[in-house]
Amino acid sequence: MGTGDDVRVMVLAGGLSYERDVSLKSGRRVLDALRAVGLQTEMRDADVSLLPALTEDPPDAIVLALHGATGEDGSLRGVLDLCGVPYVGCDARASRLAWDKPSAKAMLREAGIPTPDWVALPHDRFSELGAVAVLDRIVNRLGLPLMVKPAQGGSGLGAAVVREEADMPAAMVGCFAYDSTALVEKFVPGMDVAVSIVDLGDGPQALPPVEIVPRDGVYDYAARYTAGLTTWHVPARLDDKVAARVAETAIATHKALGLRDLSRVDLIVGEDGSPHVLGINVSPGMTETSLMPLALQAAGMDLGDLMATLVERAVSRARP
Repeated sequence: MGTGDDVRVMVLAGGLSYERDVSLKSGRRVLDALRAVGLQTEMRDADVSLLPALTEDPPDAIVLALHGATGEDGSLRGVLDLCGVPYVGCDARASRLAWDKPSAKAMLREAGIPTPDWVALPHDRFSELGAVAVLDRIVNRLGLPLMVKPAQGGSGLGAAVVREEADMPAAMVGCFAYDSTALVEKFVPGMDVAVSIVDLGDGPQALPPVEIVPRDGVYDYAARYTAGLTTWHVPARLDDKVAARVAETAIATHKALGLRDLSRVDLIVGEDGSPHVLGINVSPGMTETSLMPLALQAAGMDLGDLMATLVERAVSRARP
């Protein structure tokens, strides 16, 4: 296994999820950043050629720039564990937990970390029990407005804010196009904030929070990846006390789910200044409009230096 400048790194990007294009952009950015700091780095897709390549000539470490199920549901990480190839980021178990939003929210609730009330509804139950009756009960229980989103998935795909009960069926249909289970969550008005977490060896630390202001009010797929549709403020326009509480909540979330190396915690800061965790990303985007690179820049940190440190940590974990 290489050390120092001899370390060989493979960046995995692409995959077959809805987020393939975003993943390829993230992968190229990580590739360029690692090469810029002198690491031998190649980029490869997660396809049928991957396992033969890992068997014949394994790299010293892998960086996953895969988004969606391939990079975040834990399955590929489990295969890499079987291959004995170290990788940056959390292990398969923690990845599975963070990927499934209802499971992650249940664990956060047990840990005393605030997250909006929710109901998880599989498509089959939705059909069997009668859509109208189920939706009436949900609205009665959680009230309006509501957030409807896939129980598994990212990039805002299939997500919708429901402000009128009549809009609920269409939101559910849109959600079920991306996942067989819908997460219906109480909508908390406030400021959208993303907190990136990195652990360089001294425990997880929060980078400056990024405030997200979508032009149309909803941070959906188009708002995330189309220039001009979203404004970001880094650091977020929070007073010091609230900013400290947001950072503490994000770090507590990272720890409660057993994550490592890096993550991004998405929160809403209510009008009373209280943070609520909406979701966790174990493979944060690294594109030019992604939130972790914005936070790194605000912290005065270089993406290449960060990833090189995390690669070395991954290599060290694999040493006997």
